Amino acid sequence: MAHALNEPATPALLRNSALDAEAVRQARVDLAACFRMAARLGLHEGICNHFSLVVPGRDDLFLVNPYGWAFSEVTASRLLVCDFEGNVIAGDGVPEATAFFIHARVHRNVPRARACFHTHMPNATALAMLEGPPLLWAGQSALKFYGRTVVDEDYNGLALDTAEGDRIAASIGNADIVFMKNHGVMVCGANAAEAWDDLYYLERAAEAQRLALSMGRPLKVVPPEIAARTYAQMRVGDRESAKLFLESAKRILAKEEPDFAD
Repeated sequence: MAHALNEPATPALLRNSALDAEAVRQARVDLAACFRMAARLGLHEGICNHFSLVVPGRDDLFLVNPYGWAFSEVTASRLLVCDFEGNVIAGDGVPEATAFFIHARVHRNVPRARACFHTHMPNATALAMLEGPPLLWAGQSALKFYGRTVVDEDYNGLALDTAEGDRIAASIGNADIVFMKNHGVMVCGANAAEAWDDLYYLERAAEAQRLALSMGRPLKVVPPEIAARTYAQMRVGDRESAKLFLESAKRILAKEEPDFAD
């Protein structure tokens, strides 16, 4: 189902960008850690899913995984640097076509989305395949996303052009989580740590909802005023928690899969 992006005819230019800066190196390591942990938890699908991160210090370039490599194979140095026109500025290979057309347009049209993680992770994707609202406010983990989700109802096939990328970007609005009906999910964040934290807990919330519904009894939904208050409580310290969660992941990987940082 994956498609390689056709390389533009014009050559890629570095344009005097300090892509070897320490902040860029750290961004590569952080993003590679997200790929590896997502692979460990089964949050990917073949070579078809993709994470991207705007390059620190550059609003016109982003890091993304190369076409043909599984999440478990991604390393910091293997990540590509691309511009919004499809040029590969640094790295070997090309991005998967839908990765480019989705992520380039989201980063260009939604500047606050510094990180953009798109997966077909099983439980959240299952909810996106159902009629009606995907995530219900019945579990505490779900309340982390209260008021932060949107549903893109208009599945339109593969995203293989800028028009479809622009349509997906426009569907985000002020949300951080997009349930893409008949497709999967997308998480937008201010950095890799916050996107990873949301991706992980979104799948856990979806899994809990699926398990609860399988018991054949009605869900006990949290009243809106309690849901809103709980969400506000969770947001206090949430960014620091996300940072520590990613640091924990990197410590685990440093022991068990140290090549992720290569």
